Amino acid sequence: MKKLNLIPFILLIIAACTSGERATTYPIGQIKTPQGEMLFWLYNETPIHKASFIELANAQYWDSLTFNRVVEGFVIQGGCPDTPEGFSDSPYLLKPEFNEKIKHVYGAVGAGRDDNPQKLSAGCQLYVVHDKKGIPRLDGEYMIFGQLFKGFDVLEAIAKVEVDSTNTPLKNVTMEVNVLELTKDELKALGYDLDK
Repeated sequence: MKKLNLIPFILLIIAACTSGERATTYPIGQIKTPQGEMLFWLYNETPIHKASFIELANAQYWDSLTFNRVVEGFVIQGGCPDTPEGFSDSPYLLKPEFNEKIKHVYGAVGAGRDDNPQKLSAGCQLYVVHDKKGIPRLDGEYMIFGQLFKGFDVLEAIAKVEVDSTNTPLKNVTMEVNVLELTKDELKALGYDLDK
């Protein structure tokens, strides 16, 4: 009786069973503007703000809005209007999730708010820190929920647009906000190393 070599057959079955496995992906914030694309990591340490950003981005909430406040050396800010009455058009307010390890460093992505005593963030507002030295006076006051890792040239370009006396750009800086699901290898290729 002829013996069958089962090793190639077993290897084929193992390969077929494992080929359906998907690589782990991570949600990454993407803002597309006329000046280019910015990508940023979303912190797991701020789950309420992270979930809010993902929900609004997937609903295309920001895609008809602009960076309506640009202060070079401080922040670029966009979303619902910042009015004297506060963020009246915000879909909801978010409880703070301050973390002493997450700071207002260059490229930090945060949520705007008015002067409410509970320090509740407006779900609709986001800003990116443009100050290269960071803005430590805002730590523990305003929420950071992400960190830019690609598109610093875009941040610089937006920060330098011409603005009026209220820091509103003379030419609209439109935004298209998305969430990309990227693997560890895709992130590394874009300059973000999860192992660091």
